[in-house]
Amino acid sequence: MNQPQTPKFFGRRKGRTIRCAKTVLLSDFLPRLRIQDEQQIDKHLFGTPVDKLYLEIGFGNGEHLAEQARRNPNIGFIGAEVFQNGVANLLTLITGIKIKDDLPETITLSADRVDNIRIYDNDMRLLFKQIPDQTLDKIFLLFPDPWPKKRHANRRFVNPDNIAQMARCLKKGGILRIATDHKVYKHWTLQQMRNAPQFKWTATCGNDWKHEPSDWVQTKYQRKALAEGRRPIFLDYQKI
Repeated sequence: MNQPQTPKFFGRRKGRTIRCAKTVLLSDFLPRLRIQDEQQIDKHLFGTPVDKLYLEIGFGNGEHLAEQARRNPNIGFIGAEVFQNGVANLLTLITGIKIKDDLPETITLSADRVDNIRIYDNDMRLLFKQIPDQTLDKIFLLFPDPWPKKRHANRRFVNPDNIAQMARCLKKGGILRIATDHKVYKHWTLQQMRNAPQFKWTATCGNDWKHEPSDWVQTKYQRKALAEGRRPIFLDYQKI
């Protein structure tokens, strides 16, 4: 019997050398939060009771995920990110441990947090099979790699296959939020989502997608984009 092929991954898995404290976080603390292969995604993953499940695909440095989880202790957050440096940074944010800190004997979450984050540090497309139908209440896809060259368009995460998977995983009425500051990706996303019958765009006027949503968490990447004159858009799509 032919085995299913692992999708080819494009992009970086590691950047600059990771400092000592972050290395320890990756080796000693990440395993407590890591989602294992074949582990089903549901509300029982977490060390605290949760009412809803949110997924952030490609959480970057983790600023948005960490703050959303802190503000919403009753929601379980799944963060998917292959970039090891970003995963390490998220761990510093949720433990409060800084690069130059002396590491405690036992690493724990910061006192202002509950155990409502789980991490998948591999290709998100591999995790889809572990998410049952209509499990998620919200999906964040924030500033994905635009792959601006035409010959790389098939590498963009917003594509019919991934849209279908996200629709399957979302509950009816659930929200898919996509943010981008890249001109090519703006047009690409609008076109792809226009052709997705599983979703409807919630915007009723320009203010709904040109300005940050009320629950938005601004990130370092977004601040850099704004400083360089790139204006992001914020697209909320509801699962029909």
